[in-house]
Amino acid sequence: MTAAVAVDLGKTGCRAVLIGTDGTAGPVHEVPGSPGLAAEGGVEAARAAVRAAVLPLIREHHAQGRLAAVCVGAAGAAAAPEAARTLAELLLRDLPADEVAVTSDAVTAHAGALGGRTGVVLAIGTGSVAIGIGEDGSYARVDGWGPWLGDEGSGAWIGVTGLRAALRAHDGRGPDTALLAAATRRFGDPDTLPAALAAGGNPARTAASFAPDVAHAAAAGDRVAGIIVGDAATALGEAVLAAAARITGEVLPVTVTGGLTGLGEPLMAPLRAALEGSARPLSPRPPLGDPLDGARLLARDATVPHESHVVRVRRTTPPPSVPITPVTPPAVA
Repeated sequence: MTAAVAVDLGKTGCRAVLIGTDGTAGPVHEVPGSPGLAAEGGVEAARAAVRAAVLPLIREHHAQGRLAAVCVGAAGAAAAPEAARTLAELLLRDLPADEVAVTSDAVTAHAGALGGRTGVVLAIGTGSVAIGIGEDGSYARVDGWGPWLGDEGSGAWIGVTGLRAALRAHDGRGPDTALLAAATRRFGDPDTLPAALAAGGNPARTAASFAPDVAHAAAAGDRVAGIIVGDAATALGEAVLAAAARITGEVLPVTVTGGLTGLGEPLMAPLRAALEGSARPLSPRPPLGDPLDGARLLARDATVPHESHVVRVRRTTPPPSVPITPVTPPAVA
C-alpha cells in the first residue's frame, strides 16, 4: 500500500507522522497548533498548520511524493462539521494525496486510546471532551464545547480559574493564594495579565500553560489551588459518567488520554475517585496509544466504529506537486 500521513491538530501543537507502506510509523514533524475549526478563521489556520507539518515530511522523507491518504484529527471538527469538510477539500488541493480524511481530535483520541474498539475515552489537554462508542454503534460526545462555553476541567479551564483566583487575591476580593506569585512569575505584572493572555493569539492555550502551576500549588498544599484541581477532576468525572450512560456495553473500557494527564496525582487521584462512584461497571485501563496513533489507524482503516464521524474526500484530478521551498509554520496558530 502507498504511504500515508496522520496528523494530530490540537490547539497547542500540530504533529504529523509519515506512515510507511507496511503501516509502521516513521518520522514525526511538529509545528504550533491552531485555535480550532469552530474559531473565526479556524479553517485557514488549520490548513496552514497542517501544510507546515506535512509538506516537510513529504519533501524530506518520501521521495515518491504521492500518498494514499492524509488523516487529520482536528480540534473543533465535531462542533463545526462543515468546516471539517472544507478543510478536507482544501487539503486535497494542497497535498499529493489520493484521499483526505478529517475528523475530531476527540475521535482520533478515542481510536488511538482503545485501538479502534468501543468504550469511553476522556481526552484532556487545552480542551476536554469525553467520547463514548458502544457495542451497537451508539455514540456520545460530552462537553468539548470550547473554552467559553465548556471544556470544564481542561487545561484552559484550570488555568483560567487559577488566574481568576490570583487576581481576586491581588484585588483583595479573595483569599491569599500561592497562585498570585505563580501568575506573576509566569506572566509578569498582574495588571497586564489580560494583555498577556491575548498577546499570543490563542488565549485558551496561553491560559492552559498555567495549569501545571495550579497543580504544583495544589500538591504543595495551597487550599485555593487544591479546590480548583478537585473541581476540575469532578467535572471530568461527570463527563465520563455521562458518556458511559449514553452508550451500550456490559462492562465499559474507560481510558484517559491527553497532555493534561501530565499533571499527575493532584488531578488523576481525585478523577479516579470520581469514576469509582459509577453506577455502571467501568473497566479503567491505560491508553493503548495517543491521538496520532488514532489518526494512523483511521488513515488506513475505514471499517472501525468511528467511520461515521469521519469526513473523507477523494481525488478526481491529478495531485499537486510538492513545493520545493521550505514551508514556514504559521506565525500565530
